[in-house]
Amino acid sequence: MPIRTASLNRQIHKTGARLHLAMVSRVHSQGADHPASEQEQALLEERRLLKEARAQRQAQAKLPKPKAAKLVKEAKPPKEPKAPKAAKEPKEKPKAAKSAKDHISRAEKHAKKAEALEAAKRAAKKSAKT
Repeated sequence: MPIRTASLNRQIHKTGARLHLAMVSRVHSQGADHPASEQEQALLEERRLLKEARAQRQAQAKLPKPKAAKLVKEAKPPKEPKAPKAAKEPKEKPKAAKSAKDHISRAEKHAKKAEALEAAKRAAKKSAKT
């Protein structure tokens, strides 16, 4: 994480503004040839200390950061091979295929249905005639 210098920059700016105001008021009231007042001296000292602290933080930020140690995975022991399975015996009777008698094709189903419909029509006609 970077080291913050922004808070110091703002404090330096505010101190500089107060120092400038103090210097302007002294020059306006007493003249430029008078020495700096105690208030100015205190502000100059505070500003100098803030600048030194900022420089120290910036120098510390440029130093290399400690890095996390890389995780080295330990090698797992190799797995033991599994024992081969015993072969199964073949089945005695293979499955019998469906005989053609059990299975009726689609076309045969439709033909049978159509015959049944015709037979029903004929039966109805014959009963009506008699």
